[in-house]
Amino acid sequence: MNKKETIFKSDFILSLGTMFFNKEELKNLIIESIEKTDTKFVYMHPIDNIVLKPFCTQFVKYEAGSEEGILALILKSFVKETTDKIQKFINDLDLGYISAESSAGEEEFEEAYENSKKSQFKTLIIGEDLIEHPRVKNIVKLLNIIKKYTDFNLVVLDSDFEERINSCEDFDLEEIAELKSFDGTVVYRVIEDKQNKNLITSKSFAQIAKIENNDEVFLNYKSTKIKTTIKIDEKLHGTIAIINTRDSNEEIFNNYRYKQVKIEKVDA
Repeated sequence: MNKKETIFKSDFILSLGTMFFNKEELKNLIIESIEKTDTKFVYMHPIDNIVLKPFCTQFVKYEAGSEEGILALILKSFVKETTDKIQKFINDLDLGYISAESSAGEEEFEEAYENSKKSQFKTLIIGEDLIEHPRVKNIVKLLNIIKKYTDFNLVVLDSDFEERINSCEDFDLEEIAELKSFDGTVVYRVIEDKQNKNLITSKSFAQIAKIENNDEVFLNYKSTKIKTTIKIDEKLHGTIAIINTRDSNEEIFNNYRYKQVKIEKVDA
């Protein structure tokens, strides 16, 4: 069964690490599944997707960088029978700390589990956000354990990452790392077919950064300083802005997709 057939057949879908930007076919497939079969859809991401929100059974907003902790909370909620070693790892999790640092409440995962209990075909969609996460090695182990010890069908949106998960034979989990802070002005990189370096922001982001629509600004990240134009999107909520790129050697466009940046007006 291919990815499209898996999603369409599902009566419970949980997505993590993708906001479905430039994934119209996949997004429409989820919506069609919801409309036809009343599929339960749990969307987990740091950025509120206003297009998908009306179709969500549940939206879990977590802090950028906390995907490892989110997977640990999924592990705790959905894995019911496993090895003694993995069960000890689950029992030793500091759920209060992980929940507080990720800004995702334990009760939200309990609710997700309750929403899934009557389903016959569960799917977990894993997006590209996790591929370049600093803790990707442990994330791969967590995903492989979830695949093996839950009844989720894993749909991984990147084929290379899917192969990495499938070939993992190491279940020796590491302790969940302390979460790095992403306070201040944060940008999220998405990939488009053609490069577009406008910075798409919400009204609230613009207010925090003291910028206005069509302002030209520099984004400063380590050795990177790039010029971009502010575009305020009324449909975007929250305090994370979006920047689009295809290919670039600039430091800001490489590795993990979230970057904490300093914004400087061009005419300042």
